[in-house]
Amino acid sequence: MALHQGATGDGGAERRRLSLNPFFGEADPVGGMTSAPPTHRLPDGPLPPSTAYQLVHDELMLDGNARLNLATFVTTWMEPQAGILMGECRDKNMIDKDEYPRTAELERRCVAMLADLWHAPDPAAAVGCSTTGSSEACMLAGMALKRRWGKRNADRYPASARPNLVMGVNVQVCWEKFCTFWEVEARLVPMEGDRFHLDPQAAAELCDENTIGVVAVLGSTFDGSYEPVAEVCAALDALQERTGLDIPVHVDGASGAMVAPFLDEDLVWDFRLPRVSSVNTSGHKYGLVYPGVGWALWRSQAELPEELVFRVNYLGGDMPTFALNFSRPGAQVVAQYYTFLRLGREGYRAVQQAARDVARGLAGQIGALGDFRLLTQGEELPVFAFTTAPDVTRFDVFDVSRRLRERGWLVPAYTFPANREDLSVLRVVCRNGFSADLAALLLDDLRMLLPELRDQPQPLSRDTAAATAFHH
Repeated sequence: MALHQGATGDGGAERRRLSLNPFFGEADPVGGMTSAPPTHRLPDGPLPPSTAYQLVHDELMLDGNARLNLATFVTTWMEPQAGILMGECRDKNMIDKDEYPRTAELERRCVAMLADLWHAPDPAAAVGCSTTGSSEACMLAGMALKRRWGKRNADRYPASARPNLVMGVNVQVCWEKFCTFWEVEARLVPMEGDRFHLDPQAAAELCDENTIGVVAVLGSTFDGSYEPVAEVCAALDALQERTGLDIPVHVDGASGAMVAPFLDEDLVWDFRLPRVSSVNTSGHKYGLVYPGVGWALWRSQAELPEELVFRVNYLGGDMPTFALNFSRPGAQVVAQYYTFLRLGREGYRAVQQAARDVARGLAGQIGALGDFRLLTQGEELPVFAFTTAPDVTRFDVFDVSRRLRERGWLVPAYTFPANREDLSVLRVVCRNGFSADLAALLLDDLRMLLPELRDQPQPLSRDTAAATAFHH
């Protein structure tokens, strides 16, 4: 089955004729109406640029408003100056470091800044790279873990030993993809009771001589909570003392790695822990850059096997590269460097604190309504999850999500994974640009909808089994 199934028809000649506003014809409104192109095959000839633009623009108006999308972690607002810089760099191929040496230098500086921010023992010796996002960064980190394990077990792999990776069931879907694509057994620690992320002791108990690493998530997408990275490392330290197994930890800091350094400075989760071998983050999440850019860093060159780094003679230059793709624009990397320069530590602290304050305030007000029970309150990531109160039987979270969508708000409703499939929640992601005023408007709309929801005879979303977990 195709991933994208195209339609078979264009709706008829009359409909295509009426798809164009006569004014698009500019000099000849009548003539313009005869040039409407088909939608599922290449048109026979060209269109004026203004006509092509307007056709695409009008159709995209049916997309949701990105600023009102409280489902996504991805940045939806940047300063105009950042947009100008990105426009100036969109034609630069990031991979061509010989032709665009300054763009390559900005990437190198960003890696050095992150290595310092995450307390690498020697920031100058830490290695890293930009990626298209955290999904690619996680793939690269997983590949490094597997290759290091394979070298240590060359006498058993691949003949008899199958590698495994230990993580919580709440990990982002990219880790499931990694395990599938690179033939690694995923060992998942399920949720239990009110614990919605990885349990350190349970993780250690799943490790054996075939474990390539443990993934700890700094900021679960399910509820916004930090996983206890230090406790995971301590449990693995104890495991090594008992068994001799030396299991590295990768921290998936897609969101939290750009929040904790500024708001939770006393939290030890990064390269200060000797067992943490690599960290990734999404520059396009709380790194405050438009998609897509991510970052992957390793403690030192020892954690990134040299054979994974390709050295390519490309357009006259020797270019080391570690990536799953090749050509991509340099605009997002430039925007990341701009944002680092623009904000600095204090600027990032102010932006992330504002997001956390909005999340805490909104969570508290929703909890005070009486119809909902808070699972988290935005105390870690500026994210909180909530479900209906135990005595609420006439509506569910899916009804709330659907009704808020009628007001333009995109608030996801989803079920939790094993062993909490019984729990369905709503989640609100507070990002830069989601102000206290917007939060107040959301709360007003929610209050307006509640009387109607309370009057329903029963929840309208009957097939909750069809609901799937929200993975991003």
